[in-house]
Amino acid sequence: MASIKQLKKDINNEIGSIIEDVYHWELANPKADFSKSEVLIDEAIRAFDAIIAKINAFDKKEAKGHFKGIHEEIQATVKGLEEKLTSL
Repeated sequence: MASIKQLKKDINNEIGSIIEDVYHWELANPKADFSKSEVLIDEAIRAFDAIIAKINAFDKKEAKGHFKGIHEEIQATVKGLEEKLTSL
């Protein structure tokens, strides 16, 4: 497993990329209703904050299992956000 610092960078990059894609969608669709895209951005930020909180609250005795679960949660969260982005 990579370091905690690298894991945090990866989360920032993945969720930041989704937020950036939402902004690109908004620019490409200036006449669209942005309420759904704003909700998606808020959801991405909440997911980011929740995952970072879980990373910071780990027990050294069970770190391997803890981070494996977090990694799976990251993948599921990013996939869900991407699906919602494509449905805009």
